[in-house]
Amino acid sequence: MQDAREKIIRYYKGTEGEAAVVKLVDFATQAIKSRKCKLTGFLSPFEQEMAGVIANSLGELNVDFYGGYRGAERQRVAFCHDDFKGTPNFEIAVIKAEWNGEFARLGHRDVLGSIMSLGVDREYIGDIIATKDFARLLVDKKMCDYFTVNLTQIGGTTVKTSVDELENISPKEERTKEIKSTVASLRVDSIAAAGFGMSRSKAAQEISAEKIKLNWQTVKNASQSVKEGDVLSMRGRGRLEVAEVRGQTKKGRVGVLLKRFF
Repeated sequence: MQDAREKIIRYYKGTEGEAAVVKLVDFATQAIKSRKCKLTGFLSPFEQEMAGVIANSLGELNVDFYGGYRGAERQRVAFCHDDFKGTPNFEIAVIKAEWNGEFARLGHRDVLGSIMSLGVDREYIGDIIATKDFARLLVDKKMCDYFTVNLTQIGGTTVKTSVDELENISPKEERTKEIKSTVASLRVDSIAAAGFGMSRSKAAQEISAEKIKLNWQTVKNASQSVKEGDVLSMRGRGRLEVAEVRGQTKKGRVGVLLKRFF
């Protein structure tokens, strides 16, 4: 197992997952040694993908994912040993922060900023679902009392904080749009331009500004290649899946089918 552990860590060295992979491997190793279940904090989609790779590489493990409701982006992962016959308890609670929407315009960024200013690690926070008058926060259950006592302001606006129920969160229903296009190549700037409706030069600028991610890792080079199944996301513009690569046209361009999520 030690060899597999080191191989996984080397694989992610130099990526945005370099720090997280060591922690996740330790969680998985503890599950194997205890022959029970080990629960992580809330993970980003990229970290969730890493968790799956780790479980497959080390063996003896199953992984379950849950973020509190169907379609959650940030989810907790339960590494469960093959001998574990129980059901994982994901220990997720909901905090509701309410304000007067007639006088304050608060959004996801305001809520997250106020939470982080309290010194709370990101791993304790799942999705944040903000509306005009309130926001629901998916959190680690053991943080409930802390938030109800300390989260009293968001963006300078006084808020009323209480514990809510998971059942009050509706499953996420994303709007999608299929885009059929031809591109000069499968470079990330070409795909981003076609999918997000902009010029390649503009896409390259957004990449330079680190606003575009490929499979949840920041794109560093506009010439980076993409393949079928890859996912691009752009700050403020949603995400894009390369659903199908259809081969070259007579003019030497590459046909692609993209799926845009809003």
